[in-house]
Amino acid sequence: MRVDPGKLELVRFAALAANSHNTQPWKFSIKTNSISIAPDYARRCPVVDPDDHHLFVSLGCATENLIHAAAAAGLKSNPVFENDVVTVMFEKAQPVSSPLFEAIPRRQSTRAVYDGKPVSPDDLRLLEQAGNGDGTAVILITDRTRMADITEYVVRGNTNQMRDKGFMKELKAWIRFNETDAVATMDGLFSRASGNPSLPSWLARPLLGLIFTESGENDKYRAHIDSSAGIAVFTSELNNKNGWVAAGRACQRFALQATSLGLKYAFINQPVEVPNLRNELSSYLGLGGRRADIVVRFGYGPELPKSLRRPPEQLILQQ
Repeated sequence: MRVDPGKLELVRFAALAANSHNTQPWKFSIKTNSISIAPDYARRCPVVDPDDHHLFVSLGCATENLIHAAAAAGLKSNPVFENDVVTVMFEKAQPVSSPLFEAIPRRQSTRAVYDGKPVSPDDLRLLEQAGNGDGTAVILITDRTRMADITEYVVRGNTNQMRDKGFMKELKAWIRFNETDAVATMDGLFSRASGNPSLPSWLARPLLGLIFTESGENDKYRAHIDSSAGIAVFTSELNNKNGWVAAGRACQRFALQATSLGLKYAFINQPVEVPNLRNELSSYLGLGGRRADIVVRFGYGPELPKSLRRPPEQLILQQ
């Protein structure tokens, strides 16, 4: 079946959204006046994401990209989440190309040391506006004492995960150690995108346990957060799939706004991936009954190579 090239381009932009482990856990269905985004459960991560929270956050991220891309193409969007699927209905409108749309191909999660420079109050307000709305709220933390407190939650979460054999097995399955591996799958965590060298798989896999150590990773996270301008924590009113999709949309808006301002960001989700730590973090932040959905750090940092994405033709369900 021939796919409308304009709709195919919208899917391409949607699929550039943030997602856990670069699993790209989505399937798209195209109709005349709509595009639907369904979860691809074959690409879920049951150890790190047992309740599929991150999977539905990823659907929200793709939805946000799709809405901005549709606006630039002259389509007004009406997204509806029902039966685990986001369906975005379209109406003709005047094209509106925004800075957030223009940021879509440039956005990435930049896992590197930043330069430590503060973000201006005006830019912080823009970031906060992007992360709020539709039942979501973002907490921006720039105080160094509070950032140090969050760092310890990250370190504790990382320690817990690295001591979990199931977690490590799942993580390793999504690492792409070199360009050949990355191109073969067009997904996963490309080593150079995290500032690590490209190595042959036969060499990298047996060496991973010697290089990828608990103490080394904890030191790295401390340095990464210390070099950042701030931390953002996203929450939603609803701790269900509707709320998780909304949190994903808010996080993606924040990421696009940060990118348009020349900022980098990276996920530091360990505290929300370990249930007891998530409860502690929520209490520390005074969230009441709200769940801490996503945690990122942000600041001014370097450009790194990007992890690859599958072509849109591979993501579309046959009608």
